[in-house]
Amino acid sequence: MTWETLSKINVNDYTEKKGNLTYLSWAWAWQKLMEHYPDAVYQFEPNEYHPDDSVTVHCTLTVDGITRPMWLPVMDNRNNAISKPTSRQISDTKMRCLVKAISMFGLGSYIYAGEDLPEDNSTISDDQAKTLNKLLEETKSDVAKFCSIFKVSSVSGLLLKDYDRALSALNKKKETMK
Repeated sequence: MTWETLSKINVNDYTEKKGNLTYLSWAWAWQKLMEHYPDAVYQFEPNEYHPDDSVTVHCTLTVDGITRPMWLPVMDNRNNAISKPTSRQISDTKMRCLVKAISMFGLGSYIYAGEDLPEDNSTISDDQAKTLNKLLEETKSDVAKFCSIFKVSSVSGLLLKDYDRALSALNKKKETMK
């Protein structure tokens, strides 16, 4: 129920971009959480100090009887850990960690989608493009429609992560034509 309630809230008007990162205001996130779950409580756990002099903060959030822990290293705007962070950097990270913990209950969770996996924008090789073009021709498929489905302007612009799905679809179509 908590996830259903919080994940439906559009947070886009309360975010800001810094570099390639999107931040949700901790004050706004906490306010929204309190509007729906006024008994929610959080606690910061002891900081974790690493051999490279970086620091990870920890926060535990309890909402509607469910407790979830979260952690976040003190980072710069390029997502690199900061060595010997200042108290201000640690304080700011704690509030970012609280927002991240809140997202574990649904609020703004889509901001964090894929954060652990860098987006791979690699395109397919020339040989892979030739294979797909041959299959498109053999199956009399509409190339423009194919490109539209995969949101690319040409077959050679297909993202590597989509290649297996495209190849499989064209091979299935070829099999049904026999």
